[in-house]
Amino acid sequence: MKFLYILIVLIITNPINGYDRITGLEFASRSEVIATNGMAATSHPLATQAAISILKAGGNAIDAAIAANAVLGLVEPTGCGIGGDLFAIVWSAEDKKLYGLNSSGPAPKNISIDKLREEGIDKIPPYGALPVTVPGAVAGWNALHSKFGSLDFKLLFDDAISYAENGFPVSELIAYYLNRSSEVFEDYPNFKTIWMANGKTPLKGEIFKNKLLANDYRLIANSYGKDFYQGTIAKKIVESVNSQGGYFTLSDLSEYKPEWINPVSSNYRGYDVWELPPNGQGIAALQILNVLENYDIKKLGFNSAEYIHLFTEAKKLAFEDRAKYYADMSFAKVPVDYLISKEYAKKRNNLISFDKVLKSIDSNNLEDGDTIYLTVADKFGNMVSLIQSNYRGMGSGVIPNDSGFMLQDRGEMFNLDPTHRNSLVGGKRPFHTIIPAFITKNGNPFVSFGVMGGAMQPLGHAQIVINLIDFDMNLQEAGDAPRFRHVGSSQPTGEKMKDGGYLIFENGFDQNEISKIKEIGHKVVNRNEDDYMKGAFGGYQAIMIKDGVLYGASESRKDGHASGY
Repeated sequence: MKFLYILIVLIITNPINGYDRITGLEFASRSEVIATNGMAATSHPLATQAAISILKAGGNAIDAAIAANAVLGLVEPTGCGIGGDLFAIVWSAEDKKLYGLNSSGPAPKNISIDKLREEGIDKIPPYGALPVTVPGAVAGWNALHSKFGSLDFKLLFDDAISYAENGFPVSELIAYYLNRSSEVFEDYPNFKTIWMANGKTPLKGEIFKNKLLANDYRLIANSYGKDFYQGTIAKKIVESVNSQGGYFTLSDLSEYKPEWINPVSSNYRGYDVWELPPNGQGIAALQILNVLENYDIKKLGFNSAEYIHLFTEAKKLAFEDRAKYYADMSFAKVPVDYLISKEYAKKRNNLISFDKVLKSIDSNNLEDGDTIYLTVADKFGNMVSLIQSNYRGMGSGVIPNDSGFMLQDRGEMFNLDPTHRNSLVGGKRPFHTIIPAFITKNGNPFVSFGVMGGAMQPLGHAQIVINLIDFDMNLQEAGDAPRFRHVGSSQPTGEKMKDGGYLIFENGFDQNEISKIKEIGHKVVNRNEDDYMKGAFGGYQAIMIKDGVLYGASESRKDGHASGY
């Protein structure tokens, strides 16, 4: 009898196959964070704490998001920084509406396909000066603060400057990423000075300082961002890029302005899911959801072979449109309304069969991408969904002299076919992978969320929405649940899908279901530890508001941290 009692206690107090018999949560690695006054969820604890400090000081969600992003540029340089771009969706409590910000920068005006061809270049390289585009992040901070901020702009950099000057302990994950980055960048000018001062990149727990970045942040804080585009930092950017074969002018920076845009949405089973229109890839998530709404996903079962098959086929269809249409809408006509319409989804759904795989074409050159995502909510009712990145981890390898940051390499995403919507043109923004997301219900804010990770992002967005709505998971469980990823769709750079691509799965999938997937005709590639370390399955943060209470969730695969008060 005593043995039976012990056995019962063990069963009900220990998760079996990830299922907690007390809470009923099958996949959650930790509880949601719950608070009422404010909430922040970022990819690093120090950034989250910076955001909470701003909220407690009377700042709003927008102020806190900027402060957190500045800290992340220091503590997570392998995913973001002031050399990169920024996108955001803001819920304004005062206006009771969503605002979208596209703060991605264009190619320099003097670059062209013809000039590159004269250099013998038929594809933009991933590193060096040629893929560098105008960094939009700092201008994005300025735009967000000008429209919504409440605290003095200078105060938002206090934590970032303090950590940069006095140092912070490097996390295990970032130590790994920095070491990987050094294999690519150690011979690039200025890299060793900043990130290999002791002859190697910092180890886990080692105190790291970046006083050059502290100086950059001071110039930005004191000039309201203007120095970055018109002052000493701008001059350093132009000199460094052009000394390595680039085409920048000071006017490329001084004339740059972010764009306030209207988010677009599609209703999924009574919930409005919001994304930003191209040049980003956000609407691909809406296209996937529109196709899947035609099926009883809940009845099919979470991560069943049938569900995974339908999702994968819907993704392939959306990504074919992504490859063909998504581009800077100031230069190209993109039929956004039609692409995200229910009518179009039904037509595309006719191409899907339960027992056959769509064989396309493809390459996976844009499957990479390291990014940070953060979200903040305040006691006033404002919410921010913000994503920021340099691309390819740290970026291009070009580091402005006497500065503490690397410039992005988003220009690699241009197509060098002049007839393509995403063709390289001076002054044009490239196709972009980073996308923030938002969900509303009956016109009210519900969830602010994002899933960083290159081309995984639309898949991650759709999987999160389905986990929340179809499978009734809580906010943390929806992100912790094992993910799958399809690789090999056609690309905006011109590559075509080859033989249907392939699937990779995280741990936690039923092997019987994977066998069924193979029987249908999908190619499955065994994932490896590198898939996790490279962020192949994305990184998630989210905040939900329900009955006036804030719920926060963070990524258990990385250094994610949610906190409230």
